[in-house]
Amino acid sequence: MTSPTANAAGTGEPTTSQSAASGEEAVSTARPRPARAARRGPADLPFTFPDVGLAKALAAERSEPGWLRAERIEAAKAYEALPLEPNQLYTTYVDLRAADLSSARPYIRTASEPTARGSDGVPDGVAALIELREDGVTSLALAPEARAGGVILETFAAALDRDPDGLRAALEGGKSLPGNDKLAQLARGFWNQGVRLVVPSGVRLEHPVVVRWQAGVPDRALISRTLVQLGASARASLVEELMPSGPDIECAEGEPVPQSLFSGTLEVSIGDGAELEVASIQDLPLGVSAFQHRHGVIGEGATLHWALAQLGGRVIRSRVDNRLQGDRSSVEQVEIVFGSGDQVVDLTSYTRHIGRDTTGNLLSKGALQGAARSYMKGLITIEKTAIGTDSFLGEFGMNLSRRARAVAIPSLEIDQPDCRRAMHSSSVGPIDETQLFYLESRGIPPDEARKFIVLGFLEPVVARVPLAEAQDRLRHLLEAKWAASAETVQSSSAA
Repeated sequence: MTSPTANAAGTGEPTTSQSAASGEEAVSTARPRPARAARRGPADLPFTFPDVGLAKALAAERSEPGWLRAERIEAAKAYEALPLEPNQLYTTYVDLRAADLSSARPYIRTASEPTARGSDGVPDGVAALIELREDGVTSLALAPEARAGGVILETFAAALDRDPDGLRAALEGGKSLPGNDKLAQLARGFWNQGVRLVVPSGVRLEHPVVVRWQAGVPDRALISRTLVQLGASARASLVEELMPSGPDIECAEGEPVPQSLFSGTLEVSIGDGAELEVASIQDLPLGVSAFQHRHGVIGEGATLHWALAQLGGRVIRSRVDNRLQGDRSSVEQVEIVFGSGDQVVDLTSYTRHIGRDTTGNLLSKGALQGAARSYMKGLITIEKTAIGTDSFLGEFGMNLSRRARAVAIPSLEIDQPDCRRAMHSSSVGPIDETQLFYLESRGIPPDEARKFIVLGFLEPVVARVPLAEAQDRLRHLLEAKWAASAETVQSSSAA
């Protein structure tokens, strides 16, 4: 009698064996086992497409100038050499295993202009609008207010044709992105769509500029860069919206939803005495892994306000870098997370005080349902030159279920003892029972009381959105996510 044996590689391919009794050769008819996917570590990126060859292909396909090709290649080499997390304090708190982008293909050629442009496409209360859907530009328009002020809103491809020297001065050398961040170098080397906003010196826009990204096509990768430049004494507000490009993908029960990648940067340069407000609403589909990097360089007497909301996505990594270079410069940053299901959200903030009498107020908040996880990590660095610094970092997590997990790691690095304030604060825990008791004692049902507390906890970002329509949309998204989670809990209890 003969029996099959497994081959040395353990792949389950048919093998031959020799019978000890008869010496007869037998062929196994066992069905081959499917190959198991390679097991990834928590910090292993879920895709493999970025390499120097892709950087060269992007430059060649677009007929880019030599300086930009060299810029891409330099960034690709930096990307290959850098670790995912450069700060050893944070390496334990990285987990990308839920993201699977092994089949993701990046867009190579993307549209640079919409089919039609003008002022007709600008909604009321908006100074300028650009809307991008996957590899296309669906609308691009400036209101008379922006046109009269000389505001420029264009794609990188259009800027290469119109103002190649200006774009080169802004991009070459990667000075608008940190050189030690792997995902920042990913965007620098492999971007396939870029947006440039320039507000000249002295121009003060009354209404916000809207940049709307639509993504989520399965197995595709959209890698974007947004460059914002404000001249001296300029004032502007920007609303960034990240939303689905189509309906939700439905799969048979037990089959995984195909995933996609959105990787984007927002690189801000603010001239002396200028003011910029940025509000971002991320509501991408649950099949999207989103890697976002924001970097602000703030001039003398200038002010930057961040209001960032993370709602959608499967795995989210958000990093914000603030450089307060000018004397009397200031930054205010508020970022919230409303996680559910098995979402993983990683928020990292670096703020560097360089000038004298600078001010920083930084706040991260996370409300988590289901088995969602969040990591809130922040570092304030006060250099020797930063006399009179006033800086605060707060990180607060609210776990709404027993399976939810939040981690808060605020840090200070102080080289200048002459500070007005340098402090941090953090807490993680469930809803405060005394707050619940107070609301219930006023006749509010328990579920409604929990809702009021959670949405009030997240309100600091909502109140800072400078466009009423976007503010209303954010409130609607938060309430819809709360309602969906409540339905899931009720269904589980009934089962």
